[in-house]
Amino acid sequence: MSDIKKVVLAYSGGLDTSVILKWLQDTYHCEVVTFTADIGQGEEVEPARKKAIALGIKPENIFIEDLREEFVRDYVYPMFRANAIYEGEYLLGTSIARPLISKRQIEIANAVGGDAVSHGATGKGNDQVRFELGYYALKPDVKVIAPWREWDLLSREKLLAYAEKHGIDISKKKNGGSPYSMDANLLHISYEGTVLENPAAEPEEDMWLWTVSPENAPDQAEYIELSYEKGDITAINGVAMTPAQVLTELNRLGGKHGIGRLDIVENRYVGMKSRGCYETPGGTIMLKAHRAIESITLDREVAHLKDELMPKYAKLIYTGYWWSPERQMLQGLIDASQATVNGWVRLKLYKGNVIVVGRESKTDSLFDPNIATFDEDGGAYNHADAAGFIRLNALRMRIAANAKLKRG
Repeated sequence: MSDIKKVVLAYSGGLDTSVILKWLQDTYHCEVVTFTADIGQGEEVEPARKKAIALGIKPENIFIEDLREEFVRDYVYPMFRANAIYEGEYLLGTSIARPLISKRQIEIANAVGGDAVSHGATGKGNDQVRFELGYYALKPDVKVIAPWREWDLLSREKLLAYAEKHGIDISKKKNGGSPYSMDANLLHISYEGTVLENPAAEPEEDMWLWTVSPENAPDQAEYIELSYEKGDITAINGVAMTPAQVLTELNRLGGKHGIGRLDIVENRYVGMKSRGCYETPGGTIMLKAHRAIESITLDREVAHLKDELMPKYAKLIYTGYWWSPERQMLQGLIDASQATVNGWVRLKLYKGNVIVVGRESKTDSLFDPNIATFDEDGGAYNHADAAGFIRLNALRMRIAANAKLKRG
C-alpha cells in the first residue's frame, strides 16, 4: 500500500492513537486526517485537536464531532427495539458504537479525498472486525491500515518508549490513571485487563466509575415513569426528552441506585474467551421497561418470534455486521413490530434492581381485563372450549402412548 496519499484515522488523542498517528506519517509518508467522535465517553475531546496539531496535522484535517444524539437515535434505540443482548447478558455497549464511527470515517474520507482509513484496535479483539466490516460495506475499495497487525509495538512499554523517542506528549491521568483497559460511550463503560484477566478474582470496588454499589445505594426506592412511542422512550416522568437526554438521565438514575453492573466471560468473534466488566445503568433500565410495554402491546406470536430472532440479531451486532443486508432485513421486521408499542411503564429502582410496577397503553393494549379476570367474565370466554383445545393438542402424545402400550 505504498501508494497511499491520505488516510483518515479514528483518533482519541490517547497513547495508542497518538503513536499510530506518528507511525502512519513515518511508515507510509502520507497525509493524516484525524477524526474524533464524542459519543458520550465523558472525557474532553477538544484536547485531541491540540495533540493532533502538535504532531503536524493541518487544522483543516482535524475533525471533532458531537455524535451523541445520532448515536442514541440511530443505533442504540433501534437495537433496544429488539431487546438485544449477547450471550444472555451483554448489552452490546462497545459493539453498537463501532458502526457509527466507521460510517463517519468513510464519509470524511470521501469528503477529503482519502484513499485509506485506520484504527487503533488490536489484532486480538472484536473491534478490528467491527471497524473493518463497516469500512468495506460502505466503501468497498477502501484501503485499511491496522497498525497493531503490522508493527512490533506490542506492549505498553514499547508504545511509551516510541512516544518518548518521538516527542509525543502523553498526558498522565490523575492519580496515575486506571490500570484497566476501558472503553466508554453514552450506553456503557467497560473494563478489561490486569486483575480481571483472572476470572476467579472479584473486581475491586473502586474500579466501578458510574454506579454506586447496591449496598451503598439509597435505602429509599425511587419511582420513575417512561413514555413510549413506537418502541422508543420519548419522556421521563412526563418531561419530553431527546434520545441522548433520555439515556443520560437514565444513566444518572441507574448509577445512583447501583443498577447495571455486569461481570462476564464472553466468547469473542476471533475465537478466545475474554473476561470483561461493564456498567450499563441506563441500558439495563431500558431493556426491562421495553419488555414491559411490549408485554401488553405485542401479539403473542410476534413477541415470541422477536425473542427467537433476537440472539441472531445480537450476534450480528456483536460481530460487526451492522451494515449487513441480514441485519437491515431484521431491523425492518423489528421496527414494523413497534408500531403499536405505545404507552407508559412505571418502574421502581432499588439497590441494583429494576422492578416493573405498572404499564399501560390506552390505544394499543391487547390486555383485556374482561377476559383475563378470575371473576365472571359475562360470557367473553367459554371455559368449555378449553376441553377440545386440550384434547387436540394432546392427540400426538395419546397416539404415542397407545403405541408404547401395544409394544408392552
